[in-house]
Amino acid sequence: MTNYANGHKAEEVAAKYLEQLGYKIIERNYRTRMCEIDIVAKRRDVIYFIEVKYRLNAQQGAGLDYITDKKLRQMRFGAEVWLINDGWNGDYRLSAINVDGFDYTVTEFIESVNY
Repeated sequence: MTNYANGHKAEEVAAKYLEQLGYKIIERNYRTRMCEIDIVAKRRDVIYFIEVKYRLNAQQGAGLDYITDKKLRQMRFGAEVWLINDGWNGDYRLSAINVDGFDYTVTEFIESVNY
């Protein structure tokens, strides 16, 4: 499977996982010329901008380890673009979800990574 296909499958699994936790998926693969967001979801009165990280195995390191300061800045920028375009004035969070293995198992979900 290609990296794109693996990423798409991981995002699909992550979205289903979030729905089971009571999140409403608003958008998947939100893209502009300047940014991209894997999943935009809402739970209660909070919008979550969720980065999905997939790793086939531990040899590649933990997916969430790849959320660097630079990635956080990109996530924050993407969230701000979405917020402006949508007109949302409420609370929001930057979040991350890790999906691992051939069976695409959610291994970790961080509801608020930092902002």
